[in-house]
Amino acid sequence: MSRSKDYAKDFLAFIDKSPSAFHAVKNIASELTEFGYQELSEKEKWPLEPGGKYFVMRNGSSLISFHIGTGDLAENGFRLIGAHTDSPGLKIKPETFKNKNGYIAANVEVYGGPIVATWLDRPLSVAGRITCSIDGEAVSKTVDFEEPIAIVPNAAIHVNRDINKGFEYNRQNHLQMIFALASDRKPKEYFLKVLADKAGVNSDDILDYDLFAYDAQKSLIIGTEGEFISAGRLDNLAMCHAVLKITTEIENPISTFVGLHYDNEEIGSTTLQGANSSFAKDILERISANLTSSKEDFYRATANSFQISADGAHAVHPGFAEKHDPDYQPLLNGGPVIKQNANFRYATTSETSAYFENLCRKANVKCQKMMNRSDIPSGSTIGPMSSSILGIKTVDVGNPMLAMHSVREMCGTEDHEMMIRVFREFAR
Repeated sequence: MSRSKDYAKDFLAFIDKSPSAFHAVKNIASELTEFGYQELSEKEKWPLEPGGKYFVMRNGSSLISFHIGTGDLAENGFRLIGAHTDSPGLKIKPETFKNKNGYIAANVEVYGGPIVATWLDRPLSVAGRITCSIDGEAVSKTVDFEEPIAIVPNAAIHVNRDINKGFEYNRQNHLQMIFALASDRKPKEYFLKVLADKAGVNSDDILDYDLFAYDAQKSLIIGTEGEFISAGRLDNLAMCHAVLKITTEIENPISTFVGLHYDNEEIGSTTLQGANSSFAKDILERISANLTSSKEDFYRATANSFQISADGAHAVHPGFAEKHDPDYQPLLNGGPVIKQNANFRYATTSETSAYFENLCRKANVKCQKMMNRSDIPSGSTIGPMSSSILGIKTVDVGNPMLAMHSVREMCGTEDHEMMIRVFREFAR
């Protein structure tokens, strides 16, 4: 358990300093640089070297790293592990800061599919990216308020008697994020000044921003035996952290190892920086162009490759056990979960499932499987679209968790270390 807790504590520190996808990628890039990885630009020529370690970013919110293997690329292919940097939540609408009944408040737009009710009555902080005019150029930088500066309050039960009867929040009217009393302040100018002071820029220079709310409470190890993790953004910073740990650990891999950290999975991935884009294929083709002599070698390389798509999996819930198939009930700290769906909402096939289960056996790690009830539609993730774009066999896996898409999710302390062990076996 001690090794598991060490990984868990490192993971929680990563979550707490990664309140947005922009921060997650910034932190991943920083750690990769510490371990000898070199940043490349898609705009420039790549002087790749045997055994070289590199990474590329898009939009500041997606990152792909790769460690060139010792084996022939066409024959040994790529070993890829993919995850996503974004999480469901609330995004501030910049033009909506107003004096609303005496408060400085802003409307939010719901990003992805959060459990909306869990975001109310929480001390919230704000983080993301601002874009400023610096010397005539548009320059972006991350910003994080770190402290609780806002809240979305509920209406008292005395004026909303239906609150405990399946009440649905109107996203336009009810989700008002309150920052301060209005007094004689001009709301929009006031917030821009607060934002500029935090970012160390002039408010007149701020052109636009992508700011998201997050739970100001820190991540925690909980339970009488310390067996659980309670935190925001477990889906899917957990797998980003696991991929990062293996990326910095591996030495002299035979196959070229690729770590994929995509943005925008929670909204379908069809963006410049999402899994349903050219990003990964562009990178793999450029690697092949540098290391092989023909286009045919690239096709051979992808045919000899394998991908693990890693995202959260549903653990059986003791209060909602009827929502799970009785024969597929993953438990926290029960080991990695292989996710399957007949309609290929997950990319897993019987062959790729067997491949991953064999990795678990080699790593001496327990393995679980998940299929939804037949009368409840399955979710999806980056696996199917990434596999179809790249033409690479893929398995969808994840660690079991409860309260997925809540402002605070829950997973097991031991599962994280077990998944890292399987990734280590895969990346050899």
